[in-house]
Amino acid sequence: MSSRIVDAAPGVTSGLVVLDGIALGVEDVVRLADGVARPVPGTDATKRMTEAWDAARLIAATGRVYGRSTGVGANRNEGVPTEAAAGHGLRLLRSHAGAIGEELPARQVRAMLAVRANQLLAGGAGLRPSVVTALCEALESGAYPVVNEFGSVGTGDLAALAQVGLALVGEHPWRGAEGPAPQPLDNNDALALISSNALTLGQSALALHELRGLLQATQVVAALSLLAVDGSHEAYAAPVHAARPHRGSAEVARRMRELIGAEDRPTPPLGRIQDPYGFRCLPQIHGPAHDAADALEEVIAVEINAAAENPLICPEDMTAYHHGGFYQAQLALVLDHFRLALTQVARLSTSRLSTLNEPAYTRLRPFLADPEPASSGVMILEYAAGAALGDLRAFSAPASLGHAVLSRGVEEQASFASLAARQTLRVCAAYRLVVGCELVAAVRALRQRELRPEPGLPAGQALELAETLLDADQADRPLTEDVRAAAGLLDRFTDIWRGSGA
Repeated sequence: MSSRIVDAAPGVTSGLVVLDGIALGVEDVVRLADGVARPVPGTDATKRMTEAWDAARLIAATGRVYGRSTGVGANRNEGVPTEAAAGHGLRLLRSHAGAIGEELPARQVRAMLAVRANQLLAGGAGLRPSVVTALCEALESGAYPVVNEFGSVGTGDLAALAQVGLALVGEHPWRGAEGPAPQPLDNNDALALISSNALTLGQSALALHELRGLLQATQVVAALSLLAVDGSHEAYAAPVHAARPHRGSAEVARRMRELIGAEDRPTPPLGRIQDPYGFRCLPQIHGPAHDAADALEEVIAVEINAAAENPLICPEDMTAYHHGGFYQAQLALVLDHFRLALTQVARLSTSRLSTLNEPAYTRLRPFLADPEPASSGVMILEYAAGAALGDLRAFSAPASLGHAVLSRGVEEQASFASLAARQTLRVCAAYRLVVGCELVAAVRALRQRELRPEPGLPAGQALELAETLLDADQADRPLTEDVRAAAGLLDRFTDIWRGSGA
């Protein structure tokens, strides 16, 4: 799912993303976060938001509406006198802008601003339209408010968005550039702005984008490893996956055949009967991770286009519906699932690394060492990859097992989707290093065996690219920079993987 993108003039951005509250996609959020596209509010969406803003003020003026004419949380039954209403919104923003911890990087904050602007254009918040204009101005100029890391338990990013609100009124600092002109936010605006999980969703979109690409690149690395050990093609045969038709596994097997030039019904090898799991079970382990990525993208696409604010302003009914649509159970669970699936994939990478170090499979010296007596070669990469895998495993602990009882017991449950999103972002670096270790070993093995894929195959393109960046010196030496270069190369391997499916 992706919103409409219109090309822009060269040197300005690479295009426009139309925010319509309906069709924003993960790739759009990434483009806006990276500043390579600028947002434009859709005409129909702006009209929808204006109608909700007009309706919200009338509804709040004639009845009790949570957060507008009442307090919030356990103070929900405490009314706000008419004479105090003007200051109620600012007090709410000031009291809730208490996020703690490190300042978040610009990219994550910009992703949050993009998501929140689009959600507001879905038309359920009842917030003044000039706020979306201000958010879009910030995204275009490069300005972003200071936002601290901790403050959400998966029932709304209240603290982070309250910091955004205070920045919009001119009471909180901006970074990167001068912020937009101050907005006159009042009791009808404060809760309408902060009742969202926009930070969690923005972080989730960024993590999914990076990890989906790394997952794709990992298969290219695995293809090189397979070639280095004369691996069998049988595990990727079309009949195997037609007999057990899981979508992700079948697609991974098909893509592997494309990468290495295998037949749909390959001839069994004359040597080994079957390979270790690192090769033989690759479709069965990579496939579920691709399926998990698809499931995560579906949930994110719903949420970043949802009018999930509490209360929901419905101009058609002239009603404010109080509800629990802010509760992020779906997102927490699907993020947890995705990380667990990725951990399986990364663990399989360490299995292939061990196989590459084994002479029985490569017919080379142990650890791909040089001819010097007792050389260690790439031995240490197993330890380094195992250490990085340990972090990945720790970050994959299910965040949705968390529990919290807050606000005098009124809010007695929490999804911890916010923690799940942070953990998913933290997985990126560790995962990248694990696969980088495998790539260093695979290229070394192919060089030592003087093996090259057939010309024109995607695996051949990958090897050629890797050989231009990875040091050919095979003497015992520190491999830190080799792994760093290999890990950075994975983003280009993603393009090779995608090209193989064309």
